[in-house]
Amino acid sequence: TTPIVQSSTFTFRNTRECIEYNEGLYESFEYGRYGNPTTRAAEEKLMALEKTEDALLSSSGMNAVTTMLLALVPEGGHIVTTTDCYRRTRQFVQTVLPKMGVRCTIIDPSDVNMLEHILKTEGASLFFSESPTNPMIRVIDAAAICKLCKKYNTISCIDTTFATAFNFTAADHGADLILHSGTKYLSGHNDVICGALAGRADLVKKVRALHGVLGGTVDPHSAFLLLRGMKTLGLRMEAHNRNALALAKFLETHPKISRVHYPALKQHQDYEVAKKSFGGKLFGGVLSFEIVGNGDPWSRETFEATGRFVDALRIPYIGPSLGGVESLVEQVCIMGYYDQALEIRQRLGINNGFIRYACGIEAAEDLIADVAQALEHA
Repeated sequence: TTPIVQSSTFTFRNTRECIEYNEGLYESFEYGRYGNPTTRAAEEKLMALEKTEDALLSSSGMNAVTTMLLALVPEGGHIVTTTDCYRRTRQFVQTVLPKMGVRCTIIDPSDVNMLEHILKTEGASLFFSESPTNPMIRVIDAAAICKLCKKYNTISCIDTTFATAFNFTAADHGADLILHSGTKYLSGHNDVICGALAGRADLVKKVRALHGVLGGTVDPHSAFLLLRGMKTLGLRMEAHNRNALALAKFLETHPKISRVHYPALKQHQDYEVAKKSFGGKLFGGVLSFEIVGNGDPWSRETFEATGRFVDALRIPYIGPSLGGVESLVEQVCIMGYYDQALEIRQRLGINNGFIRYACGIEAAEDLIADVAQALEHA
């Protein structure tokens, strides 16, 4: 077991060691904000998992993405991202970065032609997308996108939190950077908050330098728990994948469900590109689906029917997040978008019957039976 090095300060035996450390001739640590032996062990494990040159842990997934964007997108720069992504990432890109003169162009996750047009005519500092995305579970053509980004000198960063490297190794498709909320599947037990960035050494170096200034440091105990979680990642992801696929197939033909969002289903809009990109692997344990209600997805009746469904579930906990061994469920319009105006939710497709279900590692037949009985109340 990797030791937990709790020290905040690391000392030198003499001034010569200090000088050699600053010149890169003596490998050690100086101050906890700049690095820690336990944290570095977790970073090296992540490098091996993602097949990258370097990795950087931070205090949360949001710290990882915001520090990355601040470090790599210059004043007056241009970001291209996709319509479906975690709300807080979108909030940072659309409300904070513009204060620094950074423009943001948003495209559909499948619109590779539009991306090429933008890169060719306007250029961009960085392309960022999740794959699969949150909460619509869209999948991008990573290989085609990363190829275009290299052609037009644009950094590509893909957030693979929902997939993990067990299902999809973005570096194999040409991604410059891979981002994770390590809180989710990497840690896997709903007891850690951390973020992770892996990728090209030159880019991670720039992010690490700003990270030391901003101070979003993960504590050594969290790094230790992340290491513990990664030891069982493969075993857990097999169960998450299996459960999500079984539940998606059950829901696909249920009369009280209008639509299921999971790329393994042939009716999913990204089915072909997902099958190609993931090479036969699955897409993690998160799926979304929509309750029929009274037939109007924006009605009060559908809202109430969906609430009855959620409240009747016996296995999953009601809450945000995902990736732990326990299943979690949320009615998205009241969990992550309660303060958002109707027109915003309509633009994003977050209707009153929209459910996000994060499968844990329970028995698939138990999850299905539980969902079946809960749908009787919808």
